[in-house]
Amino acid sequence: MAGIDTGRRGRARPGWRAALAVCLLAFAASVAAEDAVPYRYAGVRIGGGGFVSGLVFHPTEKGLYYARTDVGGAYRWDDAAKRWVPLTDWIEAKDENLLGIDSLAVDPSDPERVYLAAGTYTAPQAGNGAVLRSADRGRHFERADMPFKMGGNELGRGNGERLAVDPHDGRVLFLGSRGAGLWRSEDYGAHWSNVKSFPAVSTSPSAIAENKWRRQAIGIVFVTFEPASGKPGKPTPTLYAGVSTQETSLFRSDDGGGTWKPVPGQPIGLRPNHMVRGGDGAYYLSYGDEPGPDTMHDGAVWKYEPSSGRWTEITPWPRPKDGQSGYGWGAVAVDPRDPKVLMTATFAHYTPKDELFRSTDGGAHWTAVFPRSEFEHSTATWTRDHTPHWLASIQIDPYDPDHVLFVTGYGIWASRDMRAMDRGGTVHWAFQDEGLEETVALGLISPPEGAHLLSAIGDLDGYRHDDLDTAQLQFAAPPRYANGESIDVAQAKPALIVRSGFLRKPFGPAIRAAWSEDGGRQWKAFASEPPEGEGAGSIAIAADGSTVVWAPRNASHVYLTHDVGKAWTMVEGLGPNLRVLADRIDAKRFYAYDRQSGALFASRDGGTHFTPIDGELGEASRGRAQTRVQASPDQAGVLYVGSRDGEWLRGSQDGRVLKRFAGVTGVDAFGFGKAAPGNHTPTLFMAGRLRDAQGIFRSLDDGASWQRIDDAGHRYGRISHLVGDPRIFGRLYFATSGRGIFYGDPASGATP
Repeated sequence: MAGIDTGRRGRARPGWRAALAVCLLAFAASVAAEDAVPYRYAGVRIGGGGFVSGLVFHPTEKGLYYARTDVGGAYRWDDAAKRWVPLTDWIEAKDENLLGIDSLAVDPSDPERVYLAAGTYTAPQAGNGAVLRSADRGRHFERADMPFKMGGNELGRGNGERLAVDPHDGRVLFLGSRGAGLWRSEDYGAHWSNVKSFPAVSTSPSAIAENKWRRQAIGIVFVTFEPASGKPGKPTPTLYAGVSTQETSLFRSDDGGGTWKPVPGQPIGLRPNHMVRGGDGAYYLSYGDEPGPDTMHDGAVWKYEPSSGRWTEITPWPRPKDGQSGYGWGAVAVDPRDPKVLMTATFAHYTPKDELFRSTDGGAHWTAVFPRSEFEHSTATWTRDHTPHWLASIQIDPYDPDHVLFVTGYGIWASRDMRAMDRGGTVHWAFQDEGLEETVALGLISPPEGAHLLSAIGDLDGYRHDDLDTAQLQFAAPPRYANGESIDVAQAKPALIVRSGFLRKPFGPAIRAAWSEDGGRQWKAFASEPPEGEGAGSIAIAADGSTVVWAPRNASHVYLTHDVGKAWTMVEGLGPNLRVLADRIDAKRFYAYDRQSGALFASRDGGTHFTPIDGELGEASRGRAQTRVQASPDQAGVLYVGSRDGEWLRGSQDGRVLKRFAGVTGVDAFGFGKAAPGNHTPTLFMAGRLRDAQGIFRSLDDGASWQRIDDAGHRYGRISHLVGDPRIFGRLYFATSGRGIFYGDPASGATP
């Protein structure tokens, strides 16, 4: 084993340069914190909304279990409060990659310890992953940086678990990586060493998969200890590891991970994704031809009995002798109290739908669960239009065999009467996502009248929230988009709202932009689309509602309409890949910008012609990536322009810089809220860096001074969209990169 020091060490005694740097950082932090205003944040209730990629129960404490997600961090279930508690909201913008959890493990001998393998992407621009370790159930974490990337939102993210704690010696952990082999820790995850003896197939081309974006390493997808082989206080000698390959994939070690051999007789031709142990010592494995979740075309479920070396296929629906079944098997579970009770589920069986199965005789016979189930949708009414899919994790409560949970691409379903089916009755399912929010908002508006918040949501179209604490039904169909990508309001006629999105093919003749004249309660599709593009993109409506400008995705031009799509006119002066926005005061003014280059454009004739914004403002913005632009809420022809690594400016349409917001060194998102009592200046909200301190800030005096309104426990990764409420002083709404939408108000007793 090659040793690599991956632990975060204590600080060495600094020299004068280091001491100066520490002082400067401390100064920045003090400036950001000295005027801090306490805020109360809460999630805008949608309920789930994203892929919960894994569930893990603690085997020795009733009611203690965890969930991991592909982009929204990890959660612990609070059994007393009956809600999920987020564990990773402390992760700040620079570490947003750690919000994708590739694996989660508990220490079977210590209920206090929990571990996260954190890292969202393995792409070149993504940073390396880290193992986050907690000795207090996730209330606090320490971090061990790893010398490789993880893929919490990549292929195989529902496989697992890659991370495992020795049931007899909690100091020992193993982690199966995607592209760097097997790793071992002997000090509760603080430091890690590469297990050089593990077979090379884990880093071979056969352990790679590909989707429409790129090839991705999948590697080792689970590590499982054989508890019967060990004794308390000493490392468990026997353990298994599974590699996502259609070649020989299951390996066993009998010397604590020192040497490895393939398990004889194992099936080949499919990739394993889960392996669970029954109380009688038998193991159950689920397989697919692909790692999922994007697709699977074939698969199986197998039983392995180490005592005899026998392998038995127990797939509920027999596979065809010739050809593929058309779907895979993505998870398997065994009742910890009764080894004959098994559950498994199809994966990517979209026609007509995926199915959950249950066996009470060790897999000899199976019964489909969903035909004998009822689903309760009252806590999240939008789920009534969705069918469970991506069932990548199934868990049977070790203390209650009636309590069964399974994950989907949009949340968690749970039953409290699973055994009713064994008696010929009906199984009831509730959407157990209270406190778990995993949507990604792509647009937010807070109109001056009507509902306080409307959103465009990835995968779920969008919502009008009349009550922020109650899960709403999505925007009324038709149309109903797979992704809502852009939304805007006519500032002077706020009942008029437009939005754009896209549908997954086949979508037929559907129009991918819609308008509402009652504040988003009812919607009508535009009469037609522009002659090019793929819907979605960016859409804006004039302050008086007279004109709509639309820059569809993958269109070479931008278009406008005066009659909700009956006729479209190509805009002059604009090209592809632009964002468009309307002036909040003057209905004749529109703007456009390129998020990646910082180029700015303006129109004074209702969007018919656009010209570049040059001058000092245009020059300051040009060349800045991740640009953000908004029109002033109270001055015509005035723009606010910021970028992730640049300054924040207020400028005029003719290119003059009217104000540089001193101390702002980077902007992720910003917005405008109601002025403070006795003030006429809109409240400024900014998520970004103030004197190089990352956070969420507000200013009541046009940027002359700033107040920090977040804290060390509430960073929420990188904030992508932010709006202030024009009717409630102090309130803001913001979208995260995977934790849903939040709203914030000054805490009780806080003064302006």
